Formats: sequence, C-alpha cells, structure tokens
Amino acid sequence: MSKDRKWKTVVIGFLGSKLDSGRDADRWHQWRPSVGLCQHEDLVIDRFDLLHASGDSKLAELVAGDIESVSPETMVRLHPHDTSDPWDFEQVFSGLYEFARNYPFRTDEEQYLIHISTGTHVHQICLFLLAESRHLPGRLIQTSPSPRNSWPGVYRIIDLDLSRYDAIATRFASQHADDLSFLKSGIKTRNPAFNTLIERIERVAIASRSPILLTGPTGAGKSQLARRIYELKRRREQLQGPLIEVNCATLRGDSAMSALFGHTKGAFTGASTARDGLMLAADGGLLFLDEIGELGLEQQAMLLRAIEEKHFLPVGADREVSSDFQLIAGTNRSLQSGVVAGQFREDLLARIDLWTFALPGLANRREDIEPNLEFELVAFERSQGTKVTLNREAKARFLEFAMSPEAVWRGNFRDLSAAVTRMATLAQSGRITLVEVNEEVERLKRGWASTVVPDQETTRASSLSDCLSQSQIDQLDLFDRVQLEEVIRVCKQSKSLSDAGRILFASSRLTKQIPNDADRLRKYLARFELSWDRVQNA
Repeated sequence: MSKDRKWKTVVIGFLGSKLDSGRDADRWHQWRPSVGLCQHEDLVIDRFDLLHASGDSKLAELVAGDIESVSPETMVRLHPHDTSDPWDFEQVFSGLYEFARNYPFRTDEEQYLIHISTGTHVHQICLFLLAESRHLPGRLIQTSPSPRNSWPGVYRIIDLDLSRYDAIATRFASQHADDLSFLKSGIKTRNPAFNTLIERIERVAIASRSPILLTGPTGAGKSQLARRIYELKRRREQLQGPLIEVNCATLRGDSAMSALFGHTKGAFTGASTARDGLMLAADGGLLFLDEIGELGLEQQAMLLRAIEEKHFLPVGADREVSSDFQLIAGTNRSLQSGVVAGQFREDLLARIDLWTFALPGLANRREDIEPNLEFELVAFERSQGTKVTLNREAKARFLEFAMSPEAVWRGNFRDLSAAVTRMATLAQSGRITLVEVNEEVERLKRGWASTVVPDQETTRASSLSDCLSQSQIDQLDLFDRVQLEEVIRVCKQSKSLSDAGRILFASSRLTKQIPNDADRLRKYLARFELSWDRVQNA
C-alpha cells in the first residue's frame, strides 16, 4: 500500500472475540488479526475504530493497549456495538447502517479500510454491502495468518471498483452468452425482438421457479424452447428431476385425469393396477403442458391446486400425494378468449400468466431463416449421417422465395424443417441444386394454397360490416381490410383494450421500455373512426 501521508489511514472493524483473545505472554506468538494488522511496516494506521460487544469490553481494552504498544502512532477508539443476536441479518445490518450514518467521515482528509476478517459471517457480509453501497466510503481489507499461524500475518486490500475485475466480468458475460446461445440451440438469430425475448426468458428461467407460459402459433418452437429451459436449469443444478412433456390435445375424457394425476387400483373399470400419473413423475423436475387450453375444466381445477399447494388427489384415492415441479405451459390460442367463452379458468390463467412470452412465427422472423436453414442442414447430417450442402445458386433461390411474401410459412419452423429434409433426401452426391429447390418451392406453394380457409373474403367482409358501413369498407385497400378484420376479431375476444393490445403487439412491445399497448390500439382504431366500445358492442 502506498505511504501517501497526505491522507490519514483509518481502519474500521470488529473485535475478534476468539481470534483476538489471549492474556499471557504467549499471545505475542500467535496471530491476532486486529493487532497483527497494525504491525505491518508498509501499512501505517493512524486510527483504529474497533467495534465490540459490551460483554467483550475488557478484551477490547486489552487489544487496544496491545495495538498502541506495537504501533504508537495508532489511536484506538472503542465503539460498543450490541445486538441481541449477532447472526440475525436484519439486526446486524440495521445497527451497522446507523453506525455508518452517524460516523463523521472526512473523505477529503482520511482514507478508510474496512476490516472483514473478524466478527461473525453476518458482520462481514453487512460490512461488504455497506462498503459496496458507499455508506462506508472505503476499501475492504482482509487479513490472514502466515504459515504456522505466526504474527503479524498478511493482508490484502480489496477495491470494490469492479472495473478492476475484468476477468470476473468477462467470465460472467461469457456464461450469459453461452446460456443465450444454448436457449437458441446455437442458432445465431438476427431478429432483434426475438433476441430480446430470449434474453428475458434466460433471466426468468435462472431466477424463478414460477410457471412460464409460452404462446405462439403451431411450429413456432414452444416445445423446443421448453426443453432448452429445462436443460439450462439442469446445468445450473436448479432441477434434479425429469422433464415430462404432455400434449394436452391428446388427453380426452376420463383417461385425461388418470394420465395426469394417476389412479388407484380398481378406481374405474379396467384399472387393474395403480398408476402414478405424469404429475407425480415430474416431481423435482419440469412439467411441460403443451396446448394447455385443451384441458377440461375439471383437470384445470386440479392442476391449479397442484401448482399452488404441491398436492393433488389421484383418481379413486382417499389420500393426497405431493409433487414439487416447475410448470411450463404452451398454447397456440388466446387463453383470455377461452376465459370469456367459459372454456378456461380465470384463476388458473392468473396463476400461469406471471411470466408470459409470445414466440413469433417464422414469417415475422424472416431474417432468421438463413441461420435456421444452416441449422436444419446440420440436424439432417446428424440424424442421417450424410452431409448435404446447398450450392450458391440453389441457396440464393431458396432464400429469395423464403423471404418473399409468397412464403407464408403457415407451419412455421416445421415447414422449414420438412422442406430441408425433402431437398436433402432428394439431393444427389450430397449437393442440393436449383432442381430440388424449385421443386420444393412449388410444393410449398401448393401446400399453403390448399389450406386457405374457404370463403375467407366473405367471412372478413361480414366481420367488418359489423363495425363499418359498406361505403367505408369499399374505400379500404385489401391490405387494410385483412389487418383490420383480425384486429376486430382479437378485440371481440379480449376483456379489455390492454389485453387486446398485448396480444396484437406481442413482439414489438418487447422492444419498448414502456409499452403502452392500449394507447397504440386506440390510435389504430381511430384511423378507421372506430372505438373500443363500438367494436365491443357491434
């Protein structure tokens, strides 16, 4: 430490009731942190503010005398500091906070060292927090014994200026980047809104065990993301149990209750043996309920209790079982609309809607098509053991089509994966050419054309006519008609202007610091001389 005598050096620390003890001459042959700190030739201490419990007053006076005998230039000030429980964080922090508030710091004349080698662990943590927050405007100093526990020991000054710890910061940043890449399956996605979404999911996944709701169209990647969240939490040792995936659309009738919650032997006709059920199987792990909106109301009620109380009753049982799992739910439909229609429990939605993330479809992430194309080719190689590439012309043609309005990507990433699989399978000599690409482009066009909802224009016009006059409709471009019809549909199925706005602006709202969905939607409707009440009452 520099001996800049322009500044006086002041140490603030606790008396070590055991480490600083010793009354006979032998105490000079053992390491005592408070005394040893003042015995270093390269560290001149002008004042030592020593905090101690009232019951240790005699020891404090002995240590003060020993310090003054080995370091005559050091003035020791004793500060009785009592708490009923020195291991109670709230008590200790409050007491030290008051000490810091009342201490006459003179930072223009004195430099302060906060000694964190004595006192309880709670004392040390609180001193660290107060130094970090600058309530104690000094640096931390840590002491330790030399070999054979001899005096005066060694000391190290710790500066909380984090800019000096680039290696630590770099390591944390690297781990954060690895986690984000892992959640994206290593795909270098380019869509800003999606990348922001994944960053938020990563933060929530690591910091919370509350339910997560993933929304978005079929094929947007909800199942894949749920698996990645599970693996990330396993890597962080936050989960020890298994991942249990359930497609709720496949659960029907009485078998749904049995599959989810289990049953006892003889609970119903055909129940020849007992069954644990998927919720019990997920104990200690993660339960992913895809298409949760397909569950019946009775199953929803039991699920709510299982989430809140970690207990449920198997079919036919008179004794509850427990299962502590984290829930991720997925849906491609509006659960708010399900609540309005009486098909989904409002209390369950409130419970699983704490962390909701809307995954955009592939058509809304066109800049991510190219990196996902490369990912699918690698996935094909991994599954088939055959490396397949796209020649330059073929890749340019496929991306030209994939990025154009012609490509609606109704099945989202499933469509892209299927397209790559077909082209790679048909490619000769491991090289996809223009022939395979052109064939696939025509196939995709035919497939999407055949799934267009019949009489769609009539349906749209009927919906618009509920809110607008025919003359107003006639003045609209087709683009505005299609967009406005969908906005009206969402508004009619939503409970409030804000709910409708959250659904309609699910992706773009992620890029805004303060998303005002209701105001954006209100202004959009006003362009067509519409209001929320008019749409609701149409």
